[in-house]
Amino acid sequence: MKKRPTKLCHRFFINLANPTRLAAIEQLMDKPMSVNELAAVLGQEQSMVSHNLKPLLQCNLITIQRQGKKHIYAVNQETLNPIFATIQTHAQKYCPAGGKCLKGE
Repeated sequence: MKKRPTKLCHRFFINLANPTRLAAIEQLMDKPMSVNELAAVLGQEQSMVSHNLKPLLQCNLITIQRQGKKHIYAVNQETLNPIFATIQTHAQKYCPAGGKCLKGE
């Protein structure tokens, strides 16, 4: 029997479960941004946003490019688009009330 990648999956999903990281990803799905732009949109300190982008960069869930003095962050569309599409499909197909039954919603 093949061993399941528990540690790998845990690390992957813990990155997506962090509210600040998920909010940053959602914003970056719309357009690439600098950390200052992200901080403004998220209403958080630049240092907090930077701290939360680091694990996403380490897992290659987001990328970074230099534009002059700015660092511009973008999502890894190849990885994240199918994940978000799967979540949307699951919520519509299997979650009563389109996922609104989740606690805290």
